[in-house]
Amino acid sequence: MKITIQRLNNDVHMEAVNEDGVSVNMDGTPDIGGKNLGFRPMQMLLAAAGGCSTIDIIGILKKQRQELDDIRVEITGERISLGDYTEFKTIHLHYILTGKLDKKKVERAIDLSLNKYCSVTKTLEKTATVTSSFEIED
Repeated sequence: MKITIQRLNNDVHMEAVNEDGVSVNMDGTPDIGGKNLGFRPMQMLLAAAGGCSTIDIIGILKKQRQELDDIRVEITGERISLGDYTEFKTIHLHYILTGKLDKKKVERAIDLSLNKYCSVTKTLEKTATVTSSFEIED
């Protein structure tokens, strides 16, 4: 796996490009010279956790023959200061699913993702408490 990051301006706006040529912009907050032109790196971590687990959940629900029409996830993170840096203390993922879904199967899919398959949340749980909740909309 390889990511290349290129600075795009004289401040801290950057573009990250993966091996497939797909890119994402990153930037900092205005107080450090950023212009809010992209995700901040810590936001990228939360997005990665949500994306990784959602991919797992979609695949698991397909295997369970569940009729998933849509899924979105709202991720919140609380950071703590540890001297010169901060890290996530808590991360909460709230999944909102629509479709003809069995609540127990959704619960199982989320559990399997967060506790077995999702490499991002498994990495983040070394420093943060990762929790989840879900709702099924009609």
